[in-house]
Amino acid sequence: MKANNIYLATSPTEAKNFNTEQLRNRFLIETIFISDQITSYYTTYDRYLVGGAKPEAKSLSLKSINELRADYFLERRELGIVNVGETGVVTVDGIAYTLENHEALYVGRGTKNVVFESTSGKSPLFYFNSTPAHKSYSTEKISSERAQYVELGDDKNANKRRIKKLIVQEIIPTCQLQMGLTMLYEGNVWNTMPAHTHLRRMEVYFYFDIDVNNSISHFMGEHQETRHIFMQNQQAVISPPWSIHSGCGTSNYSFIWGMAGENLDYGDMDGVDINELR
Repeated sequence: MKANNIYLATSPTEAKNFNTEQLRNRFLIETIFISDQITSYYTTYDRYLVGGAKPEAKSLSLKSINELRADYFLERRELGIVNVGETGVVTVDGIAYTLENHEALYVGRGTKNVVFESTSGKSPLFYFNSTPAHKSYSTEKISSERAQYVELGDDKNANKRRIKKLIVQEIIPTCQLQMGLTMLYEGNVWNTMPAHTHLRRMEVYFYFDIDVNNSISHFMGEHQETRHIFMQNQQAVISPPWSIHSGCGTSNYSFIWGMAGENLDYGDMDGVDINELR
């Protein structure tokens, strides 16, 4: 079994010369969910892996892909799962975990069997991120009650949003993976502005809760050499350590952020003043 696609690391010097198609091919992940399939996209940024499982008529087992050169998917990896659909079940080495909408599950290194299932005809959408792991930590469910919440922004600047921290060091131990989601309130459209970079970590944004008549413009690149990628519902975009990662929608939306790298400090970032952006 092979990855759906491989994303090789790109330097900022190379990226500034890309046309629209090249930019999208290098950073945009267009198809996360396919009915009764598991997708997987491998990147050479911190060996980060992005994917989705959409079980409908059958359960789906997470298998190793050729690029991992592993007997099973989590032989040397950890995994974070967030359900962005209806209620579903993830069974980890025989133990079943029910995930409601916007709930998460962390699965540690050494886990051999991960199975995604729907329940009573419901339609779960399991979005997942995976990173290499040096140590095994126990499987943990992060319910909505267990999550940590932060309110940021305001209506005046069109960026009032609620951050829901899920897989972060304040809640559970991990090797390097961090995940959470941000929900913009109605009438607000900007995320992560002022922008920032963090050379110690890479990041992936997964945008969702966007209706068919709306879109997101995701901004990336060096702060004085920015580019944009227009994105639709349930698509992801890779952010290299040297790149800003910010977005503006034609309506409010939600997105999942996932990170990996040298440390687990959520606040470790190098801010960029809005007036410095080019």
